[in-house]
Amino acid sequence: MCSADELVKSTDPLHPANLIPELCENMYRQGWVTGTGGGISIRDELKAYIAPSGVQKERIKPEDMFVLTIKDRKIIRAPGRGLKESACTPLFFNAFNIRGALSCIHTHSQNCVMATLLWGKEFRISHQEMIKGVRKAGMTDALTYLDTLVLPIIENTPNEEDLMEGMAEAMRKYPDAPGVLVRRHGIYVWGKYECKFKT
Repeated sequence: MCSADELVKSTDPLHPANLIPELCENMYRQGWVTGTGGGISIRDELKAYIAPSGVQKERIKPEDMFVLTIKDRKIIRAPGRGLKESACTPLFFNAFNIRGALSCIHTHSQNCVMATLLWGKEFRISHQEMIKGVRKAGMTDALTYLDTLVLPIIENTPNEEDLMEGMAEAMRKYPDAPGVLVRRHGIYVWGKYECKFKT
């Protein structure tokens, strides 16, 4: 049996503990997150790797990762330094449990926030070249230029974890949606692999 810290030690650049810091830095450089906001989780069959709260996204290291069991969300590896588990954790698990996703990100993208201010209950767009990189439900067939991408918009709450039920309801109501927009806040988007949710 390996020690808990061995769960985040790997020379494989695609290991979640190595990939999450790289993706967080990329999201920071793209302007999708600022400061300590936003987050990423990548899972395998038994475990979810989650970036911590309270760390500048461009400075996250593999040893900062939390590792939780998929079955009961039990923390099996916590970093030192007094870091806190991400407030996004219950929402990441919505993507894992409702969609069967293997990855989920939460960003505070200005474009996403703006979309929630311009549209009502849902964001719709079609006849855009880039939607060909979006997968139905974030998992299956890619949309085509002629398809319409529909993302539900839910209302924000004072606390991140309080979004859980609204997000779950929107996911059930919009089974083909690859993400959920949160008004005046950002987006949760999921996929089968980390490269799919970056599109």
